[in-house]
Amino acid sequence: MGACMKVLVTGGAGFIGSHLVDRLVQEGHEVVVVDNLSTGKRRNLNRAARFCKLDIQSWRLERVFRNERPNIVMHLAAQMDVRKSVEDPVFDAQVNVLGMLNVLQQAVRHGVRKVVFSSSGGAIYGEQEIYPAPESHVTRPLSPYGISKLCGEQYLSYYQRVSGLQMVSLRYANVYGPRQDPDGEAGVVAIFIQKLLNNEQAIINGNGRQTRDFVYVEDVVEANLAVMGQETQGTYNVGTGEETSINDLLRILVTHTNSTCKEVHGPAKNGEQVRSVIDSSKLRQELSWEPKTELSEGLKRTVDYFRERMS
Repeated sequence: MGACMKVLVTGGAGFIGSHLVDRLVQEGHEVVVVDNLSTGKRRNLNRAARFCKLDIQSWRLERVFRNERPNIVMHLAAQMDVRKSVEDPVFDAQVNVLGMLNVLQQAVRHGVRKVVFSSSGGAIYGEQEIYPAPESHVTRPLSPYGISKLCGEQYLSYYQRVSGLQMVSLRYANVYGPRQDPDGEAGVVAIFIQKLLNNEQAIINGNGRQTRDFVYVEDVVEANLAVMGQETQGTYNVGTGEETSINDLLRILVTHTNSTCKEVHGPAKNGEQVRSVIDSSKLRQELSWEPKTELSEGLKRTVDYFRERMS
């Protein structure tokens, strides 16, 4: 990694952000966290990081940038609930577009070298024509959330063009792992695990043959570290390139939780993608990043985490 840097992480108390902060601290970087704790948790915060409880839309963000002068901004703070974006697209845009614009403007004004943006593969590509989808895949988001993430990417490239700010957009597949919130934005993994451990019935939406590309949170963090270097810019997919059906996901989790839960199907969710899987060979080839965590192992670690939290 080389030199120690000052890194500002927005959303650093959240699921992915807090894991990233832990690794940055471990690598010897100086870390500042900006999080409004609307979905982030205080218990996820790393003690070695400086914490500013602040909304990214706030005018007070300017002061943080002025005082801290970060070299790099890792922008993870977001409204990340697809269903909520459908119910309230204005709120989604306020956070994901206007909030991000506030971050970008402060970054440009205060001499930040690089912004690394957490974007979304699945939400941006929509119904795919190519499996797995490369970065060049046509983008046609199916939700306001996907639209706001794509919009964020466009603003990022704009600022790169006009101000020389270095930028990286990381398009994540379905990220799962410890600290994922089963109540908030609700990744299916966290929801299923919580149900199974509570001996409640997990319900599969529709026939359960819909597929997703599940990538472990620590692998996503390593991708963030990999793109911090001087030369790296552009858009990268971050996933495994492997499809797992929701039925298979539940089967693995039933095994790991020793649950007696049966496979129960509910109505299909409106507008839900049938297949979603992304191709990360660009990140592999350019920065030799590999997803190291096999699905069954990652799910086992996640189950262990939830078990511990519940005991």
